[in-house]
Formats: sequence, C-alpha cells, structure tokens
Amino acid sequence: MSSTAGGDARPGQPEDPCKAREVLGIVGDKWSLLIVRNLSQGPRRFTELKRAVDGISQRMLTVTLRGLERDGILTRTVRNVMPPHVSYELTPMGMTLREAAAPLLEWSIAHLTHIDTARAVYDARPDTPST
Repeated sequence: MSSTAGGDARPGQPEDPCKAREVLGIVGDKWSLLIVRNLSQGPRRFTELKRAVDGISQRMLTVTLRGLERDGILTRTVRNVMPPHVSYELTPMGMTLREAAAPLLEWSIAHLTHIDTARAVYDARPDTPST
C-alpha cells in the first residue's frame, strides 16, 4: 500500500491510483466539462459563461468555477475598472483536459437523439421499475 495510516503518500512512493476518483469527481461532472468546452475558444466573463451553459444556476457556476480554479484548470483574472471586469481562461493543463474531453462531448452531442428515443421506449414499458 502506498499510503500511511494518516492517508498521506510516503515519499518516493507512487501516488495511490484510487485518488484519481477525486479529480474525476471534479472534472467529470456535467458543469465542469461544459465550462471547459466554452473556455476552449478563449477567455470568457461570468455572464458569458452563464448564458452559454444552459441550465446552470449562478451559484452552481460560481462553485464550479472556484473548484476548477483551485485545481489549476482555469485562471480568474480581475481587472480593476468600474464595474470590475472578471474573466476566466483555461490554463495549459485545462487545455489538455479540453482535448481529453472533446471526444466525450462530441459523442454526447451526436447521440442525444438516440438517447432520448431509448429513454422514451424504456419509460413506456409497462414493466419499468420506479426509482
């Protein structure tokens, strides 16, 4: 095992691969990937992201942006003008996330109609279990 009783990695030991679930939990949610996708074209202001990411609340956008900034996926820049101008931009690591996530995002867009159809068929079955 590569961690001590306290959970810290031992010096010289490889990081626990199970810790990847922490990163996947942050970058693998729908809001993070949609934000990363929108930032791939360059810096965006909060209001631009809010308009571009359909269905996201102001609070969830704020929480997601903070998490992505904390993890080094994006940077937040504040310009001291009136009113203050805050923009968000992908870091080099964030760009690699965008490259890695692009096929998944493209797959989801390409299969939206098929998924909607499959859900409708499933939901119409008389034996569909309730959740």
